[in-house]
Amino acid sequence: MNDIIFIVINGITVASIYGLIAVAVSITWSALGLLNLSYGFIFSFAGYGAWLAERYLYGEPIFVMFMGIAAGIVGGVMVCLLVFIPVHDKPNFTIRGMIGTLAISLIGGQILLQNFGPKAKLLPEFFGYGKIKILDVTLTADKIGIICSSIVMLAIVVRWMKSSRRGLEIRAMMMNPHAASIVGIGVRKTGIYVMAVTGAMTGLSAVLLSQTYYLSPFSGLTPMIKGVSIALMGGLGSVRGAVIAAIILGFNEALTSKFLGGRYVLMTQFLLIIIVLIIRPRGIAGILDKAREA
Repeated sequence: MNDIIFIVINGITVASIYGLIAVAVSITWSALGLLNLSYGFIFSFAGYGAWLAERYLYGEPIFVMFMGIAAGIVGGVMVCLLVFIPVHDKPNFTIRGMIGTLAISLIGGQILLQNFGPKAKLLPEFFGYGKIKILDVTLTADKIGIICSSIVMLAIVVRWMKSSRRGLEIRAMMMNPHAASIVGIGVRKTGIYVMAVTGAMTGLSAVLLSQTYYLSPFSGLTPMIKGVSIALMGGLGSVRGAVIAAIILGFNEALTSKFLGGRYVLMTQFLLIIIVLIIRPRGIAGILDKAREA
């Protein structure tokens, strides 16, 4: 029983972190038609923003967390200005955008490496060191905080997209980009808001993960790969599918780490993704529209 609770908590924790990036990937694809591979850079950029804030401005954990989110927003807007706006109306935009964002991720990592060096950095414990015991299973404050803050972030994003004007414009772009442009919704301006919101989600995932593991110039590459994989498994463009896929792969990672070892995590994850895509090529949700698939 204790092992089951332990696996469930670890699975939800992993799903909370990587699910944020997966939802960001799905929103960006659905609204802009952009498969954004720069989230690795945005992740590391946000982490270093939080680290600089903690070291040189103010060490209060909540302030550091918000500075990480703010740095994620800045990183997302930078990618929008450097890649999406220049190429969104060019031929083969999907390929150009994918290559451009991947280049940003790799070049950005090199710039961070030159400025901060290869030595790993640590962020403070944002949620303290408290513990709660449930049936002899100890839940640490960081796991509880990760789960709760991720849920709050997703709830805020969903609420904003349903109630604000800019959020409704993004939803219109997600439903039918061509019709949205006909009624006067600007693709470029909407793109900035999309990248800002998804950058904030990536920034939160960066500070949540970096407090547990470490921060380095290329520490965002693995979270990006996992986020894109989750989004593909869920069905590109489907927020609901991304959430479901994040939970499935979160439990897969927890089970694999428990019974096989951490070195087999990526192996079992990609095996599971392949099986799902063979059975359902369009992913769990399967809402990849024909226009963007062509």
